[in-house]
Amino acid sequence: MADSLVIVESPAKAKTIGKYLGSKFIVKASMGHIRDLPKSQIGVEVENDFQPKYITIRGKGNVLKELKEASKKVKKIYLAADPDREGEAIAWHLAHYLEVDEKDACRVVFNEITKQAVKDAFKTPRPIDMDLVNAQQARRVLDRLVGYKISPLLWKKVKKGLSAGRVQSVAVKLIIDRENEIKAFVPEEYWSITAHLMKGTSAFEAKFYSLEGDKKELRSEADVNEVLALIQGKPFQVTEVKEKERQRNPSPPFITSSLQQEAARKLNFRAAKTMQVAQQLYEGVDLGKEGTVGLITYMRTDSTRISPIAQEEAKEYIGSKYGADYVPESPRIYTKKNSNAQDAHEAVRPTSVLREPDAVKSYLSRDQLRLYKLIWERFVASQMSSAVLDTMTVDLASGQVTFRATGSKLKFPGFMKVYVEGNDDGSTDEDRLLPPLQSGETVKASGIDPKQHFTQPPPRYTEARLVRMLEELGIGRPSTYAPTLETIQRRNYVAIEEKKFVPTELGELVIQLMEEFFPEILDAEFTAHMEEDLDHVEEGKENWVDIISEFYESFEKRLTFAEEEMKEIEIRDEPSDEVCEKCGSQMVYKMGRFGKFLACSGFPNCRNTKPIVKETGVTCPNCHEGHIVERRSKKGRLFYGCDRYPECDYVSWDKPVAKPCPDCGGMMVEKRSRGNVTWHCTVCGHDENAPESEEAAE
Repeated sequence: MADSLVIVESPAKAKTIGKYLGSKFIVKASMGHIRDLPKSQIGVEVENDFQPKYITIRGKGNVLKELKEASKKVKKIYLAADPDREGEAIAWHLAHYLEVDEKDACRVVFNEITKQAVKDAFKTPRPIDMDLVNAQQARRVLDRLVGYKISPLLWKKVKKGLSAGRVQSVAVKLIIDRENEIKAFVPEEYWSITAHLMKGTSAFEAKFYSLEGDKKELRSEADVNEVLALIQGKPFQVTEVKEKERQRNPSPPFITSSLQQEAARKLNFRAAKTMQVAQQLYEGVDLGKEGTVGLITYMRTDSTRISPIAQEEAKEYIGSKYGADYVPESPRIYTKKNSNAQDAHEAVRPTSVLREPDAVKSYLSRDQLRLYKLIWERFVASQMSSAVLDTMTVDLASGQVTFRATGSKLKFPGFMKVYVEGNDDGSTDEDRLLPPLQSGETVKASGIDPKQHFTQPPPRYTEARLVRMLEELGIGRPSTYAPTLETIQRRNYVAIEEKKFVPTELGELVIQLMEEFFPEILDAEFTAHMEEDLDHVEEGKENWVDIISEFYESFEKRLTFAEEEMKEIEIRDEPSDEVCEKCGSQMVYKMGRFGKFLACSGFPNCRNTKPIVKETGVTCPNCHEGHIVERRSKKGRLFYGCDRYPECDYVSWDKPVAKPCPDCGGMMVEKRSRGNVTWHCTVCGHDENAPESEEAAE
């Protein structure tokens, strides 16, 4: 008969742990939080040291009843929620409900859900860590004060349904600031000259480098013509050859932010999806005869630390699989990238490197396998030897003009045999081989290629870029990145276009008001400092009430000022030239979830609405009568369709190109992959590179 009750958050985790603990333990799931602040009111007693007023979450009645009944049948209760602030808060709420003394050794934590880790954890239970609980409460109270104090003000002064948040507002401002940079960007002209050279039958390229010994920027066609005149008819002679060996070190094992960024680059996963799939791998997967096993360590972490046991296992595996040359002389120790990293958990790694992706392939879903493979390869590579590259730099003179050629060759792959980190521009590390060249020898030029370029604006934020920026600024923590990105989209302050964030008019309006009346909320440095203060609560160095009080003192003054000075903004309907086809009234522009749309001015008698379409200049390939226009789905995603809908139902996710296929005259569409932009014919399959301006925009 069972004498202990163990409570975790999810049924999947309960199933895994239950198999490890045996019949003396009953393992139940709380299904996440059981208590929270009420949605209908602020739920914080400002005058009583900001004490939160918790209520039981609606719908949790049956779960709580089941836990209560199970608790009466056992001698001991263990609370085994996830090993972070949220998990500690869940354990604290459960202890309160089940009348467990928080000072008792009732809290059990483990960084990985494997048989040994779980059994070891139950040998050393501890009291609930109130510093962790208070750190979670402080963040919850702070976010509630900001959201529930500013939002009603926006409702009153601007429009119902508007809301403001602490970390989310900074994220939206970053997106808006980047959009403003792009709009204000003035392209600058520059040129390049590429010499196509031959040594025997070996072809290679060299770029213009300097003129009369001085590096020179080619800013105009006149500059190019000057250089071309100087090299006209002259040979290319090798003047200097530099060869050296260069080492490249592996990337550290994943932390939460780098996992989200790399999954976005290589797997095309949204941050929320990455965390969802990682949670499944952490909580456990049924591996047949081996039983249910947690495949990765806890995925919310900002530490690159690896346990000595895991390092030793990796060392033995690498040595036997790839050979002694692939094992570094000493185990790799990675320093903290972020000085604010808590180092509470290990990096994200496989619980056993011996479980190769192919060995567990049949037990995992496609998404689970892809993410597990990414985590496994990153970890293995992080424990391997450096790669060695032979690099070669060659200067060639044509009169007083110098061209430079560079090449590299992988001499020893090291960690690159397993994994190479991706990057946001999609470029790859391919060998650029040069033929053997010696100083004094002459090579032939098969062609000279001058090319005009224009500088490009900074790119819009992808999810990966935005996570990286938030991390660099010290805003948010591992558990907040994914929900922050989801929230700003759900509130319709930003939209996604071609996998990049663009601000909506609604987002710009809210941020404009926030900048005027609550600038500290949008100040990245202020928000980062607040995160540090909240981390100090977790470390037991600060009292959470003191931090909230200090913030609220100035915040309350801002609120009072905004109440008095913020003018009511009437978002008036803007007349359009369109006429309602249903009643003949004039159509007006209204602001909706995803920006402006057209609506009949005769509302509510006539409820006709239609989107504002953007022409692409392409004739519909389906009906040959309508034109392809840009539209937006109910979830805000851009697509392209015929303007004769519903008579013509042609739709495409790919952007049409206003240029027919040179082979068959069919419609071309834009395809984007790993930073490259190509034009693809939808009829015959012809492919060609997009103009450089299109490609650079990616």
